[in-house]
Amino acid sequence: MVSAIRKVTSLPVFPKLTPNVTDVASFARASEDAGADAISLVNTFLAMAIDVETRRPKLSNVMGGLSGPAIRPIAVRMVWECRQAVKIPIIGMGGIATTADALEFMIAGATAVQVGTANFVDPFIWSTLIKGLSDYLHRHRIARVSEIVGQLDISSKEPV
Repeated sequence: MVSAIRKVTSLPVFPKLTPNVTDVASFARASEDAGADAISLVNTFLAMAIDVETRRPKLSNVMGGLSGPAIRPIAVRMVWECRQAVKIPIIGMGGIATTADALEFMIAGATAVQVGTANFVDPFIWSTLIKGLSDYLHRHRIARVSEIVGQLDISSKEPV
């Protein structure tokens, strides 16, 4: 798909990768090899809910997309895996509701982040996130947010 689109446009191509695969990094590599300018991940996870009284699906399509804070740790892991596999920018998303959430994605390797579900709770969340990022950079004496991208330190396996 990416190579077909790349052939007919000079516009930036940013495929959004599904998390519903065994090895998302291989799809990231394939996207980069096919000419993607960046990748975004993750889309929603397939999920379902059942009404136990009626024993019927709660959604008319039986399954739907799960998003929000519950998927953040999985999405962060997938961003980190893809950062190991590609050089192109990664746009991370999935459950970002706080500055710390956005920083997790960036430290794992996201060049940028996207906020979805949290916008419904607080349509003005961006001012809070931007101030939080600015405070973090100042506190850690970091000049540019790009300096933290992909800076996960795995030299020690002991939890902090």
